[in-house]
Amino acid sequence: MDLSITPISMGIDTCYIVKGAGIIAIDGGDPHKIKKFKQGIEKAGINHGEIKLLIHTHGHWDHIGSSQEIKDLTGAKTLLHQDDMHFLKAGKTIQPPGLTLWGKTVVGLLNLISPFITPPTCEIDIVAGNEDISLFDYGIPGTVIHTPGHSWGSVSVLLESGDVFVGDLAMNTLPMRLTPGLPIFGDDIELVKQSWRKLLEKGAKRVYPAHGKPFSAEIMRKAVL
Repeated sequence: MDLSITPISMGIDTCYIVKGAGIIAIDGGDPHKIKKFKQGIEKAGINHGEIKLLIHTHGHWDHIGSSQEIKDLTGAKTLLHQDDMHFLKAGKTIQPPGLTLWGKTVVGLLNLISPFITPPTCEIDIVAGNEDISLFDYGIPGTVIHTPGHSWGSVSVLLESGDVFVGDLAMNTLPMRLTPGLPIFGDDIELVKQSWRKLLEKGAKRVYPAHGKPFSAEIMRKAVL
């Protein structure tokens, strides 16, 4: 099956559109970026009604910011892991803990602007558990896999091609990182590494992070093995 992958810049985040026999979206980007989403799918020649599923790699504000607007536009079902549902009910913007000295510095700066970010929320149709979820019913040869570590409810989308969409399980752009590698903030770095080992064992070959450009999974292999 031929697949196409379309990145859409949604502020500091990147949303991905995966098109096979069907079409899915991955992550909802920053708040108030629905215009960028519309422009991205129009440029790719995709009708908004063709998108049937919006998968959230996790529940942080910059990944669900425009999700409700995307859902309203497309009519797509939405998916979020059960362990990240609390982000939708927090009533405030929650930043993840820093895992490195630089990560702690960045989080400190983000905390200064958190009061000015409207906490996003979204109606969720599919609350994922720890079991893998096949995407074949959506026309995509791939699987949603629970990959905790950056957040307890982080998931990744692994395609049969080896392309893997990991949210913030890896990063590849300033101000996070100069080069591709492990996240600088999250809940548990050892759990991040365990999740990466699982993805590599399942055949991950090319990494699509939410922050930065795609890169070879061999970089992550060297980081965690």
